Amino acid sequence: IDVYANKDVFVKCGERAMVPLGFALELPEGWEGHLAPRSSTFKTWGIIQTNSVGVVDDTYIGDNDQWHMPVYCLQGKDIESDDNGEEIKGTWIRKGDKIGQFRIMEVMPEIE
Repeated sequence: IDVYANKDVFVKCGERAMVPLGFALELPEGWEGHLAPRSSTFKTWGIIQTNSVGVVDDTYIGDNDQWHMPVYCLQGKDIESDDNGEEIKGTWIRKGDKIGQFRIMEVMPEIE
């Protein structure tokens, strides 16, 4: 299932950000969600997901538990200016950009 940025986020090169995805889920007990970047995410925005693959367990169900994609900018695609007019290299992730994907999977049983 594709996931989309829920608001505009500018990530400076060499910095990280949490990109809100605009949804929360209550997963059934014994199930987990796996959040991963799309194959085109780095090419399009120059960002990587900081934890490679996010695993969200069934206890992440509070009122403030909106899913986010943690990203790190390695290669800026955009230039912005700071308050002093200095150029800042980074990348814009725009609201509605398809930046990741997730799937729901059954938790593996413990192996002894």
